[in-house]
Amino acid sequence: MIKDLNNMWKARTWMKTNVPFLYSWHAYVGYELDLFEAFKRPVKVEDVADAYNLEEELLQQWVEVGIALKHLKKDEKNRVKIARAWKLPGTKKDSPSSGDLLKEMMELHIPSLLHYPELMKEKKRQHFDNEKHGSTVAKTSTLLEMLAFRLINQNVKKHQVQSILDIGCGEGGYLLKLAKKHPDLQLTGIEINKEVAESAKRSTEDFDQVEIVQGDIHEYEPEQSFDHVMINNLLHYINPEERQAFFDKIGKITEENGIITIISPLQKAKHGKQFSSAFNSFFMTFDNLYPIPSEQELREIADACGFEQQTPFPIIREGGWFFVKWVKKEQV
Repeated sequence: MIKDLNNMWKARTWMKTNVPFLYSWHAYVGYELDLFEAFKRPVKVEDVADAYNLEEELLQQWVEVGIALKHLKKDEKNRVKIARAWKLPGTKKDSPSSGDLLKEMMELHIPSLLHYPELMKEKKRQHFDNEKHGSTVAKTSTLLEMLAFRLINQNVKKHQVQSILDIGCGEGGYLLKLAKKHPDLQLTGIEINKEVAESAKRSTEDFDQVEIVQGDIHEYEPEQSFDHVMINNLLHYINPEERQAFFDKIGKITEENGIITIISPLQKAKHGKQFSSAFNSFFMTFDNLYPIPSEQELREIADACGFEQQTPFPIIREGGWFFVKWVKKEQV
């Protein structure tokens, strides 16, 4: 009897602990089907089902969950509308937004983590398809840009930067912002995903000082060195055993007195340990993704490359994301 009560208590505890997932699921479905836009004003469920060509009974159930979570509310005419717009992702036309983050989490992170028992038992890993998921990852990276660009811009001014290489430039967000603020900057971005690189070319086509290269950084041989090399949201693609060689190459194409800036979650850092450990768990389900680095690992690599690492600055404390700057040491 005591054992049964104990098991029931544990079950109830786990139910309470996992209620937040229901909020994420409901928000994700609403974002993916643009339902929060549909219920922006009071409307009947059957009218939305008809207008959006959705299965009415499933939509009705989604609405009931939303009412229970206080995402939605009903009026006296049995019409439904959103209750707390500020807590919900916007529409896809608002991208990048929290909706893109939800999409990556629900379509990529969680399915991968659910395979954990199977992968452990079978002693194998999945393979990350950059062509398939590159666009989604690029959109969530754009959210980080909004917070990190201030730091990038500060260092461009501080170090009187004239040329920048953005490795893994995504859809060209940093380069576009820099081109608008600094017309004389020479800007180069390299991106391995063809679709994402094409998007970067389109977004920066009005700026002659921006060049987008579609290719692999490991095979990239630039004809010049750069004052500033940016490495953003990239290190989990590089095997820890190969990171020293990767940064040795980057160091050689960085000008004397040049800088390297890195944006990445860090292992076992002062902030965001829960999220950084979750990132690591996700990355390690793939045979071509790797654990994020620690501050100490980066410091040792920097020293070996002839750079001095400054104290990492937290960009998103809750997520364990940091801005790390390396300054090239003067040669004696």
